[in-house]
Parts: sequence; structure tokens; C-alpha cells
Amino acid sequence: MTFEDVLIEPILSEKANILREQNKYTFKVDPAATKIQIKEAVRKLFNVKVLDCTTMNVSGKTKRLRGRPGKTSSYRKAIVRLAPGEPIKVFEGI
Repeated sequence: MTFEDVLIEPILSEKANILREQNKYTFKVDPAATKIQIKEAVRKLFNVKVLDCTTMNVSGKTKRLRGRPGKTSSYRKAIVRLAPGEPIKVFEGI
């Protein structure tokens, strides 16, 4: 699994923006990726020092579309804590 395959996309929500002020960045990751692989991927792709990685499995929610029941996809989320003073420039617009 390459580094580009581990990180699927960043999560840009209100809660993720609040965490970013604490030097924590949130990503949607591959379900088979381990914490060590996620740390390495962030370190290599963004040239930052990763201190910690927390992962969680997010269950899909039940929704209705045109009166019929359905379900959103489940995914794995990772919150990565970086060293102080090392922001990811893509998120900060630098």
C-alpha cells in the first residue's frame, strides 16, 4: 500500500477546524491502514513531524431517499497530532 493510498481525503468540518487550532488534522483513511502506516504517510506527504495518531471507525447512518430507506457508507477516520509549530501548509493556505 503506497502513501497516496493510505490517505483518502481530508475531513473539513466545523469540528475538524476546531481541532486544527490544537495542531490536530483529520483525514478519511483506508480501512486496512494501521496507525503506523497513517503516521508515515502524513510524515512523507506533508514533510511534518507526527506525534500521535488516533483512529476510529465511523458507522454509516440510516437515511431516506424518495421515501425508501438507505444507508450512507461507513469509513475509517484518523486524527493526527503534529509537533508544535509544524502546520500542514495545504490546510493553512500557505
